[in-house]
Amino acid sequence: MAVEQLTQAEREEMLAAHPEWSLRDDGKAICRDFKFGNFSEAWGFMSRVALIAEKQDHHPEWSNVYNNVSITLSTHDAGGLSARDAKMAKAIDKLTQ
Repeated sequence: MAVEQLTQAEREEMLAAHPEWSLRDDGKAICRDFKFGNFSEAWGFMSRVALIAEKQDHHPEWSNVYNNVSITLSTHDAGGLSARDAKMAKAIDKLTQ
C-alpha cells in the first residue's frame, strides 16, 4: 500500500496544529527539540515515544545529548511528510502537555 505525501495545504494545516514543530529546509520532514531537567527525564520521554512508535509502526529519527532530545519525523515510504507524521507529532505533543 502506497503512502501519500501531504499536499502543501495539508503540511500548512499540520504545522498550524503543531506550532512547536518546524518544517525542515527541504520540506520533507518536521523537527522539534525538547529540553528536560536531566538525562533521566529525557530518557524516560524517549522510552514513551518509542512505545508509541512501535504501536504506530512509524519510527522517528532522533538524538539525545544529556537533557536534550531532537526528533525528526518523515515518512520514507512516501518520500516526505505523510499523515503518519502528523499522527506521531500529535501523540508526542500529548506527552509534553
